[in-house]
Amino acid sequence: MPASSIRARVRAEMLDEIKAVARRHLATDGANLSLRAVARDMGMVSSAIYRYFPSRDDLLTALILEAYDALGDAVESADAGADRRDLRGRWHAVCRAARDWALAHPAEYALLYGSPVPGYAAPDDTVLPAQRPPVTLVGILRDGLIDGRLAAPDDELPEPVRADLAEIAAGLFPDLPESLLARGMAGWTQLFGLISFELFGRLNRAVPHRDAYFDHQTGLMADLIGLPREG
Repeated sequence: MPASSIRARVRAEMLDEIKAVARRHLATDGANLSLRAVARDMGMVSSAIYRYFPSRDDLLTALILEAYDALGDAVESADAGADRRDLRGRWHAVCRAARDWALAHPAEYALLYGSPVPGYAAPDDTVLPAQRPPVTLVGILRDGLIDGRLAAPDDELPEPVRADLAEIAAGLFPDLPESLLARGMAGWTQLFGLISFELFGRLNRAVPHRDAYFDHQTGLMADLIGLPREG
Protein backbone atom coordinates (compact mmCIF):
# COMPACT_ATOMS: atom_id res chain seq x y z
CA MET A 1 0.00 0.00 0.00
CA PRO A 2 1.43 3.44 -0.92
CA ALA A 3 2.57 5.59 1.98
CA SER A 4 0.02 8.27 1.05
CA SER A 5 -2.81 5.73 1.33
CA ILE A 6 -1.58 4.55 4.71
CA ARG A 7 -1.41 8.13 5.96
CA ALA A 8 -4.92 8.82 4.66
CA ARG A 9 -6.28 5.70 6.37
CA VAL A 10 -4.58 6.57 9.67
CA ARG A 11 -5.93 10.11 9.46
CA ALA A 12 -9.46 8.86 8.75
CA GLU A 13 -9.25 6.51 11.74
CA MET A 14 -8.08 9.35 13.96
CA LEU A 15 -10.90 11.60 12.78
CA ASP A 16 -13.41 8.86 13.55
CA GLU A 17 -11.94 8.28 17.01
CA ILE A 18 -11.98 11.99 17.84
CA LYS A 19 -15.62 12.26 16.79
CA ALA A 20 -16.52 9.16 18.83
CA VAL A 21 -14.94 10.68 21.95
CA ALA A 22 -16.63 14.01 21.23
CA ARG A 23 -20.02 12.27 20.99
CA ARG A 24 -19.43 10.81 24.44
CA HIS A 25 -18.78 14.33 25.70
CA LEU A 26 -22.04 15.48 24.09
CA ALA A 27 -23.88 12.86 26.12
CA THR A 28 -22.39 14.04 29.41
CA ASP A 29 -21.59 17.72 28.91
CA GLY A 30 -23.91 18.83 26.11
CA ALA A 31 -22.64 20.85 23.17
CA ASN A 32 -20.09 22.74 25.29
CA LEU A 33 -17.25 20.76 23.74
CA SER A 34 -13.64 21.29 24.67
CA LEU A 35 -10.96 20.13 22.25
CA ARG A 36 -8.53 19.94 25.15
CA ALA A 37 -10.87 17.59 27.04
CA VAL A 38 -11.30 15.39 23.98
CA ALA A 39 -7.53 15.28 23.47
CA ARG A 40 -7.01 14.41 27.15
CA ASP A 41 -9.44 11.49 26.91
CA MET A 42 -7.54 10.21 23.89
CA GLY A 43 -4.17 10.51 25.59
CA MET A 44 -3.03 13.19 23.12
CA VAL A 45 -1.29 16.45 23.80
CA SER A 46 -3.80 19.21 23.25
CA SER A 47 -1.87 20.72 20.34
CA ALA A 48 -2.05 17.46 18.38
CA ILE A 49 -5.83 17.50 18.00
CA TYR A 50 -5.68 20.80 16.13
CA ARG A 51 -4.07 18.99 13.21
CA TYR A 52 -7.42 17.23 12.74
CA PHE A 53 -9.89 19.90 13.84
CA PRO A 54 -8.53 23.46 13.83
CA SER A 55 -11.27 24.66 16.20
CA ARG A 56 -14.16 23.55 18.34
CA ASP A 57 -16.53 24.83 15.66
CA ASP A 58 -14.95 22.55 13.05
CA LEU A 59 -15.52 19.57 15.31
CA LEU A 60 -19.10 20.64 16.04
CA THR A 61 -19.78 21.00 12.32
CA ALA A 62 -18.45 17.50 11.63
CA LEU A 63 -20.71 16.07 14.34
CA ILE A 64 -23.71 18.03 13.07
CA LEU A 65 -23.19 16.88 9.49
CA GLU A 66 -22.92 13.24 10.56
CA ALA A 67 -26.01 13.52 12.75
CA TYR A 68 -28.11 15.13 10.01
CA ASP A 69 -27.01 12.47 7.55
CA ALA A 70 -27.79 9.66 10.00
CA LEU A 71 -31.26 11.09 10.63
CA GLY A 72 -31.74 11.63 6.91
CA ASP A 73 -30.77 8.03 6.19
CA ALA A 74 -33.26 6.80 8.79
CA VAL A 75 -36.25 8.74 7.48
CA GLU A 76 -35.46 8.12 3.81
CA SER A 77 -35.04 4.39 4.45
CA ALA A 78 -38.38 4.27 6.29
CA ASP A 79 -40.12 6.04 3.42
CA ALA A 80 -38.51 3.78 0.81
CA GLY A 81 -39.65 0.68 2.73
CA ALA A 82 -43.32 1.70 2.87
CA ASP A 83 -46.04 1.08 0.28
CA ARG A 84 -45.62 3.97 -2.17
CA ARG A 85 -49.37 4.47 -2.60
CA ASP A 86 -50.14 4.42 1.13
CA LEU A 87 -49.49 8.10 1.83
CA ARG A 88 -50.61 7.95 5.45
CA GLY A 89 -48.57 4.81 6.04
CA ARG A 90 -45.49 6.52 4.62
CA TRP A 91 -46.12 9.55 6.82
CA HIS A 92 -46.34 7.40 9.96
CA ALA A 93 -43.25 5.40 8.95
CA VAL A 94 -41.15 8.52 8.48
CA CYS A 95 -42.39 10.10 11.72
CA ARG A 96 -41.65 6.94 13.70
CA ALA A 97 -38.20 6.66 12.14
CA ALA A 98 -37.37 10.24 13.17
CA ARG A 99 -38.53 9.56 16.72
CA ASP A 100 -36.71 6.23 16.95
CA TRP A 101 -33.47 7.85 15.80
CA ALA A 102 -33.87 10.69 18.29
CA LEU A 103 -34.54 8.35 21.21
CA ALA A 104 -31.52 6.23 20.26
CA HIS A 105 -29.26 9.29 19.83
CA PRO A 106 -30.49 11.92 22.32
CA ALA A 107 -27.23 13.86 22.50
CA GLU A 108 -26.96 14.16 18.73
CA TYR A 109 -30.63 15.13 18.48
CA ALA A 110 -30.10 17.82 21.10
CA LEU A 111 -27.14 19.12 19.11
CA LEU A 112 -29.39 19.48 16.04
CA TYR A 113 -32.66 20.64 17.60
CA GLY A 114 -31.82 21.80 21.11
CA SER A 115 -30.64 25.19 22.29
CA PRO A 116 -28.20 27.00 19.97
CA VAL A 117 -24.57 26.61 20.92
CA PRO A 118 -23.27 30.00 22.14
CA GLY A 119 -20.83 31.50 19.69
CA TYR A 120 -21.38 28.84 17.01
CA ALA A 121 -22.83 29.59 13.58
CA ALA A 122 -23.52 26.58 11.37
CA PRO A 123 -21.89 26.89 7.94
CA ASP A 124 -23.80 26.65 4.67
CA ASP A 125 -22.81 23.04 4.08
CA THR A 126 -25.15 21.96 6.89
CA VAL A 127 -28.22 23.27 5.01
CA LEU A 128 -28.75 20.41 2.56
CA PRO A 129 -28.33 17.62 5.15
CA ALA A 130 -30.76 19.47 7.45
CA GLN A 131 -33.36 19.53 4.68
CA ARG A 132 -33.51 15.77 4.25
CA PRO A 133 -36.26 15.02 6.83
CA PRO A 134 -38.65 17.82 5.74
CA VAL A 135 -37.97 17.09 2.06
CA THR A 136 -38.88 13.44 2.67
CA LEU A 137 -42.10 14.40 4.45
CA VAL A 138 -43.15 16.96 1.87
CA GLY A 139 -42.23 14.50 -0.88
CA ILE A 140 -45.09 12.31 0.35
CA LEU A 141 -47.47 15.21 -0.27
CA ARG A 142 -46.01 15.84 -3.71
CA ASP A 143 -46.51 12.19 -4.68
CA GLY A 144 -50.12 12.30 -3.49
CA LEU A 145 -50.75 15.45 -5.47
CA ILE A 146 -49.22 13.98 -8.64
CA ASP A 147 -51.31 10.81 -8.56
CA GLY A 148 -54.50 12.67 -7.65
CA ARG A 149 -54.97 11.17 -4.19
CA LEU A 150 -54.28 14.41 -2.37
CA ALA A 151 -55.71 17.83 -3.15
CA ALA A 152 -54.39 21.25 -2.23
CA PRO A 153 -56.52 22.80 0.54
CA ASP A 154 -58.40 25.99 -0.16
CA ASP A 155 -56.60 27.94 2.55
CA GLU A 156 -56.11 31.68 2.52
CA LEU A 157 -52.50 32.53 3.22
CA PRO A 158 -51.19 35.93 4.25
CA GLU A 159 -49.28 37.37 1.31
CA PRO A 160 -45.87 37.39 3.05
CA VAL A 161 -46.36 33.73 4.02
CA ARG A 162 -47.49 32.81 0.50
CA ALA A 163 -44.43 34.53 -0.96
CA ASP A 164 -42.05 32.74 1.41
CA LEU A 165 -43.63 29.36 0.66
CA ALA A 166 -43.57 30.02 -3.08
CA GLU A 167 -39.83 30.61 -2.84
CA ILE A 168 -39.34 27.40 -0.86
CA ALA A 169 -41.46 25.43 -3.34
CA ALA A 170 -39.56 26.85 -6.30
CA GLY A 171 -36.28 25.61 -4.88
CA LEU A 172 -37.40 22.18 -3.71
CA PHE A 173 -40.84 21.25 -5.03
CA PRO A 174 -41.78 23.12 -8.21
CA ASP A 175 -45.54 23.32 -8.80
CA LEU A 176 -46.42 22.32 -5.22
CA PRO A 177 -49.25 24.63 -4.12
CA GLU A 178 -48.32 26.95 -1.28
CA SER A 179 -51.40 25.94 0.74
CA LEU A 180 -50.36 22.27 0.68
CA LEU A 181 -46.74 23.11 1.50
CA ALA A 182 -47.98 25.20 4.45
CA ARG A 183 -49.81 22.21 5.90
CA GLY A 184 -46.86 19.95 5.29
CA MET A 185 -44.55 22.35 7.08
CA ALA A 186 -47.00 22.55 9.96
CA GLY A 187 -46.80 18.76 10.22
CA TRP A 188 -43.00 18.89 10.09
CA THR A 189 -42.69 21.46 12.87
CA GLN A 190 -45.27 19.65 15.02
CA LEU A 191 -43.39 16.37 14.53
CA PHE A 192 -40.11 17.75 15.81
CA GLY A 193 -41.86 19.67 18.55
CA LEU A 194 -43.47 16.43 19.67
CA ILE A 195 -40.14 14.59 19.61
CA SER A 196 -38.43 17.43 21.50
CA PHE A 197 -41.13 17.50 24.17
CA GLU A 198 -40.64 13.79 24.77
CA LEU A 199 -36.86 13.81 24.61
CA PHE A 200 -36.42 16.88 26.82
CA GLY A 201 -38.80 15.62 29.52
CA ARG A 202 -41.80 17.86 28.84
CA LEU A 203 -44.14 14.86 28.81
CA ASN A 204 -42.85 13.33 32.02
CA ARG A 205 -45.65 12.38 34.45
CA ALA A 206 -48.19 13.65 31.92
CA VAL A 207 -48.17 11.06 29.14
CA PRO A 208 -47.01 7.59 30.21
CA HIS A 209 -48.15 5.78 27.04
CA ARG A 210 -45.69 7.49 24.73
CA ASP A 211 -45.93 5.19 21.70
CA ALA A 212 -49.71 5.41 21.49
CA TYR A 213 -49.64 9.15 22.10
CA PHE A 214 -47.05 9.67 19.37
CA ASP A 215 -49.04 7.69 16.81
CA HIS A 216 -52.22 9.57 17.75
CA GLN A 217 -50.54 12.95 17.37
CA THR A 218 -48.92 12.11 14.04
CA GLY A 219 -52.33 10.86 12.92
CA LEU A 220 -53.79 14.27 13.73
CA MET A 221 -51.04 15.82 11.61
CA ALA A 222 -51.97 13.50 8.76
CA ASP A 223 -55.61 14.56 9.13
CA LEU A 224 -54.62 18.22 8.98
CA ILE A 225 -52.70 17.66 5.78
CA GLY A 226 -55.51 15.60 4.27
CA LEU A 227 -53.68 12.31 3.83
CA PRO A 228 -56.25 9.66 2.89
CA ARG A 229 -56.93 6.61 5.01
CA GLU A 230 -56.42 3.28 3.31
CA GLY A 231 -59.21 0.71 3.15
